[in-house]
Amino acid sequence: MIRVLVADDHPVVRSGLVGLLGMDGDMHVVGEAADGAEAVRLASELAPDVVLMDLRMPVMDGVEATSRLAGHAPRPFVLVLTTYDTDADIVRAVEAGAAGYLLKDTPRAELVEGVRRASRGETVLSPPVAARLLHRVRMPGSELTPRELDVLTEVAVGLSNAEIGAKLFVGEATVKTHLLHVFAKLGVNDRTAAVTVAIQRGLLRAAPR
Repeated sequence: MIRVLVADDHPVVRSGLVGLLGMDGDMHVVGEAADGAEAVRLASELAPDVVLMDLRMPVMDGVEATSRLAGHAPRPFVLVLTTYDTDADIVRAVEAGAAGYLLKDTPRAELVEGVRRASRGETVLSPPVAARLLHRVRMPGSELTPRELDVLTEVAVGLSNAEIGAKLFVGEATVKTHLLHVFAKLGVNDRTAAVTVAIQRGLLRAAPR
């Protein structure tokens, strides 16, 4: 059972998300927060697996709340759900430690699957967000850096972001940032597709069968 905390300052939106997630038997909404400060407090009390986090809220915004949750133990995975898709918002959220970034017009099935993937520590991006990141980095010389290849190599053998960070001696947020750059440069929006495209382009070797 995936334990979810919903953080959004609009009561109608919260109610809708609670109802939507409650339709799936593998998820349980353990709490609701109306601002970032309440989200941080409730996360400490309720120990959710995933926090579905709005970005722009009173008292404390979603980015600051995400950053504070990065220091919690056990640390919940934060999946941003917002109407804002500017480059600055996306980068700030990821650097704060968000596991993913979805827009509020995301179809229900994709949102639910995004929560599942976030609970496994996977990076989750809405296609429009992936497209913005692609536009941001697609330019001459935008081939993968050695460090990005290091990260993708570990993804290919099945390591989680936390395991990759430990192996490469970098923070988990840094791993996520590298993965976002990889996704953008390869024109994909998930780990499996990134590995597949990298193998097709000769950047990685296929694992022996």
